[in-house]
Amino acid sequence: MKRAIIGLAVAALVVGSMRNAAAEAVALTGGTVHTVSGATLDGATIVIENGRITAVGAAVAIPSGARIVSVAGKHVYPGFLDANSVLGLTEISAVLGTIDHTEIGDINPNVRSEVEINPESELILVTRANGVVASLVIPRGGAINGTSAIVHWDGWTYEDMTVAAPVGLHVQWPNMNPVRVWTETRTDEEQNKARDLRLAAIQRAFDDARAYLKALDAEGRAGIPRHDRDVKWDAMVKALRGEIPVLFHCDALSQINAVLAFADREKLPRVILVGGADAALVAAELRRRDIAVICGRTSALPRRSNEPYDAGMSLPARLRDAGVRFCISNGGSEDGSAANGRNLPYEAAMGAAYGLPRDEALKSITLYPAQILGVADRMGSIEPGRFGDLVITNGDPLEITTAVEQVWIRGHEVSLENRQTRLFKKYDARPRGPQARPR
Repeated sequence: MKRAIIGLAVAALVVGSMRNAAAEAVALTGGTVHTVSGATLDGATIVIENGRITAVGAAVAIPSGARIVSVAGKHVYPGFLDANSVLGLTEISAVLGTIDHTEIGDINPNVRSEVEINPESELILVTRANGVVASLVIPRGGAINGTSAIVHWDGWTYEDMTVAAPVGLHVQWPNMNPVRVWTETRTDEEQNKARDLRLAAIQRAFDDARAYLKALDAEGRAGIPRHDRDVKWDAMVKALRGEIPVLFHCDALSQINAVLAFADREKLPRVILVGGADAALVAAELRRRDIAVICGRTSALPRRSNEPYDAGMSLPARLRDAGVRFCISNGGSEDGSAANGRNLPYEAAMGAAYGLPRDEALKSITLYPAQILGVADRMGSIEPGRFGDLVITNGDPLEITTAVEQVWIRGHEVSLENRQTRLFKKYDARPRGPQARPR
């Protein structure tokens, strides 16, 4: 009993300290503030109260008692948002016990990515040390994967960390044509059969969800009984009603055309493409429908032998020139996305090197993903009302030589220490022989 009381007291102290940190008023002064949504302000001050930005400018009033942090000579940017990630759902891809991004079964709309998050993942600390303060965490596995969540990379539990959930329903669209790569051992006939089975499963799931919605809407009428709730179809109802978008994972032109036809048949009000390697080929149609594209890694190799080497690198610029809404992500691959989440700004930099204006490249990992995912009123820019999510650097964050010196999440400065920095310090302090390099 005594131990339980002590435990509760400690927990209360921890929660209290977290609340005090969030409630603390902070003023970051003297930095070059890149608001992203507006002008760049030299020598500006950012005031954060209760985790939100309350004022930005060169001559703003600093609240009495606020902690003043000088960032003179530094650059201040909004925190970066990765719009396609499995961070927090996997640790070591070769060890099954650390993988939580893939569930058994083909139709899993009720899977919620936020409840699967491991807040103690070492990969989170490495990622946020380079300015990635939040990600859209997406479940994997099967044809209908489940719903995603935007997660802040600071907090004790998934409830602390979740910014928005559910953000969207994710559908993994199958290859429409057989692929011939060394990893694919199935025949063309076997691939086509698997494709047809998956397409049928997706169609059946949407039909069942729509019938479930019809039954729900009929409740309360004379002679209509109450229907039992089903968490699987409840998750899809939000997408059918347009409360959340359906995000289709697809790359090839044949997949994209099939997705557009399916969206028409199902009369889906909100659609987003994830990956979209061939999206520029149907850019006019995407612009007409106002369908945004969450691009994968710009540094990815071409998908076909006859494509130019810069097909992925130039995709954001081609979409932007065609008037299609887009953002850049780290690709969301199951084997490398989480471990390499820190590289997000360099994926944007590659887009800038291949035709994307520099300011657009910065927006592609800040403001644009926030707009596409419906959270631009809370994050993605440095404006009053947004979270105090800030990255302080000694230069352009798209340059690999730039150092991230401070990261703030909801007005709280987070530690940049992580497993990699600890290992560096450990081995840098090892005993040295006479031939060792100078310190």
